[in-house]
Amino acid sequence: MKDNELFWIFSGLFGFLAVATVIGLILKQIKGNTSVISNLNARIRAWWLMCIIAAVAISIGPVGSVVLFAFMSLLALRELITLTPTHRADHGALFWCFFIILPVQYVLVGVQWYNLLAVFIPVYAFLFIPTRMVLSGDTRHFLERMAKIQWSVMIAVYCLSYAPALLVLPIPGFTDNINLLLFLMIVVQISDVLQYVFGKLFGKHPIVPKLSPNKTVEGFIGGILSASCVGMALWWATPFSPWAAFLLSVM
Repeated sequence: MKDNELFWIFSGLFGFLAVATVIGLILKQIKGNTSVISNLNARIRAWWLMCIIAAVAISIGPVGSVVLFAFMSLLALRELITLTPTHRADHGALFWCFFIILPVQYVLVGVQWYNLLAVFIPVYAFLFIPTRMVLSGDTRHFLERMAKIQWSVMIAVYCLSYAPALLVLPIPGFTDNINLLLFLMIVVQISDVLQYVFGKLFGKHPIVPKLSPNKTVEGFIGGILSASCVGMALWWATPFSPWAAFLLSVM
């Protein structure tokens, strides 16, 4: 990526967050620290952290980025497992998740072994984890315990590993892979914020009332379409055509 393109993309990202931060502080002063405003400010702080991590990942190169995201996966997996009640009999399987499965997944990303990294966790790890749990001899609530561990690994390790995989993905005729990571971050960031805004302004029909009453159909559609238009406008930073960038943003 050319330095001036990188400068303008990051300027737009941090400028957007700076404006959002100021708006959040003003709303807090005017209306007090209500649950809605507190939630908004928490989202903004989370995106500040993610943008800073992206800047660090760019500065240290692809190998350093893989190590950085591996460390983030470790923290995320630890947090998920901490929130998920486990048995003493699960410790053996958890050891493999933290110290074998997680490092192997990121090594596969680093060496660009795409065919294996795509199936290593959802196929091989998902078969190994219940096998290791059975060997502990404790089968109480087995399916429940197995599902919690498997999907913690899927979310915190497998899904997150695809971010640094974008940096080392070989694309014929395209070498600015960092653009793909920034494109992903910008579209997701704007979608998250605009879904929240559209939901508060126009939301009347909750998507799943019992699970997440604040998520509305109006907010979902408005946020997705708006973010997709932004993604379409950023097609020049990707190897995709405008309509392809739009469809990828929708997905």
